Amino acid sequence: MSSRAAVLGHPISHSKSPALHRAAYRLLGLDIEYSAIDVTVAGLPAFMAGLKVEDNWCGLSVTMPLKTAMVEEVDEVRGAGAHLGVINTVAFEHTAQGVRRVGHNTDVAGIVEAVRNAGVRDAPVSSILGGGGTSAAAIAALGELGASHVDVYVRDAGRALEAKAAAAAVGLSFDLRPMADAAKGIATSDLVISTLPPRAADGIGEEFQQAPDGGTGVLLDVAYDPWPSRIAEAWQARGGTVVPGLEMLLYQAVEQIRLFSGVDVGADVIDVMCDSVGLPRRVY
Repeated sequence: MSSRAAVLGHPISHSKSPALHRAAYRLLGLDIEYSAIDVTVAGLPAFMAGLKVEDNWCGLSVTMPLKTAMVEEVDEVRGAGAHLGVINTVAFEHTAQGVRRVGHNTDVAGIVEAVRNAGVRDAPVSSILGGGGTSAAAIAALGELGASHVDVYVRDAGRALEAKAAAAAVGLSFDLRPMADAAKGIATSDLVISTLPPRAADGIGEEFQQAPDGGTGVLLDVAYDPWPSRIAEAWQARGGTVVPGLEMLLYQAVEQIRLFSGVDVGADVIDVMCDSVGLPRRVY
């Protein structure tokens, strides 16, 4: 009997998750159907309540704007998601007592792997653009990379509760700064992670081009459609290294596939996942 998995979010038509997961399951010989389903925050409780055991769900990928709301819809949260209060993954575990919905945050591993592959070393001087659910994962990733402090640039400090909670959870020194100062502030960072939605960082990119110096570190822009983003173009033009959001999406998906299927993901699987979204194959 085939299993089902899906990515949930709103909007969702742009998602590359189906391509990544389907490519992996084909090579692994797993009978898992993976789709994209548009679900709003308001509609999430009803969607989750309507999932049927007989449909044999094995996993859900969770994207914006559902990463915080999904915490209330699972039976348990494990790993980084437990102290961040933000999850991007739900694995369905079959036990003698029934099916348990277990939340995880694979974004953290996705960020760490993506920026390490770009040459980021331990304890980077770091900045984050945006203060929502993905910024919480970025802060946890910086903790794993050995950073001691992060500047988080936001438009509304009142909407940065997830970022604040994440910094407290991982013991990272943390300053909230106005988004108006971002173009100047990020220029001296070793690592910048933009967690803003598509096109939301365009103005920062335009202003950054006029900054007097800096910008030679690594920029990870988690928004991958359209690509290249304006801020990625500006960063690269100044001599910095750009990590596309698809890199993060790839590595967080690798962890999801392991959780959904219980099968290890080797280099051959990662290669076909790269092919499915137009990323270059890894060098091992």
